[in-house]
Amino acid sequence: MPEALVALESAVLTHGLPYPLNLKTALALEEAVRAEGAIPRTIALVRGEVRVGLTPEEMEALARGGADKASLWNLAALLARGLSAGTTVAATAHLAHRHGIAVFATGGIGGVHPEPYDESADLVALSRTPILVVASGPKAILDLEATLERLETLGVAVVGYRTDRLPAFFSPSSPYPVPAVVETPLEAALVLKRARELGLGGVLLANPVSRGLPYEEVARMVEEAGRQAAREGVHGKALTPYLLRKLSELSQGETDRVNERLLLENARVAAQVALAWAGLE
Repeated sequence: MPEALVALESAVLTHGLPYPLNLKTALALEEAVRAEGAIPRTIALVRGEVRVGLTPEEMEALARGGADKASLWNLAALLARGLSAGTTVAATAHLAHRHGIAVFATGGIGGVHPEPYDESADLVALSRTPILVVASGPKAILDLEATLERLETLGVAVVGYRTDRLPAFFSPSSPYPVPAVVETPLEAALVLKRARELGLGGVLLANPVSRGLPYEEVARMVEEAGRQAAREGVHGKALTPYLLRKLSELSQGETDRVNERLLLENARVAAQVALAWAGLE
C-alpha cells in the first residue's frame, strides 16, 4: 500500500504564533498525524530550496524568526534569491500536489475580505489543485458568505465533515449550509477520487472544531476589532495579524486556545483521510 502522507503548512511556524509556541504547535501537529498512523510532511522553503518534510533543526530555525511568507505570487522569487519562508495554504497545496501528496491539513483557509479587492490566493489555488484540504472553514475575519460564493464560482468541492453547516474557524457552525456532507474518512477520500477522475480541482473538507465559540459572539468581536483597526489606520497586510491579535485580547485568549485545538483536530482527520486514500490507491 502507498504511504499515507499528510502535508502541513509552515506559515503557522513562521508567522502564525510567537516563539516558542509556534515550534511546540508545529511539532504537536506532526505527532498528531503520526499517532493516527500516517506520515507528516511539513512544507517550507529553506535557504532557497523546497523542503517537503523538515528536520528538527530546520523547524527550530524557522520558528525563531526572520523567514519570509511564501504564497504563489512570490514563491519563485524567494527560491531564486535563496531565502527561507513559511508556506501559506496556496503555496503548500501547490507544492504538496507537485510532490505527490493528496491530503493537506491546515487551520482555516483564506478567502474574501470585507475590504474591496482583498481576496486570498488560497481560493484560486484550491480551484486548480486536485488535493483535499482539511480546514475548519474560512478564517473568522473573512466575509463567509462571499467566500462560499467564490468557492462555488471557482468549482471547489466544499464538503462538510459530519456537519451540514460551514464551520467558521473559531465557531463550529455558521448560518451557511454546505452543499455536501460525508461521515467517514473513506467517504472523504472517495470525493477526492471522483473529483480527480472528472478533472476537477480541490476538495475543501470542512471540519468543525469540537469546542469553539458561538458564531454570533465571534462576529461581534470581529466587528469591534475592525472598528479599532479603522480608528488606528491599520490596513493592507498589517490588518489580518492586527485583527487576530485583537480577537485574542477581546476573548481573553480563548481564540488562541480554540485555534490550537482545531489545528490538532484537523491534523488527525487529515491523517485518517490519508490512510483511506492510500487504501484506495
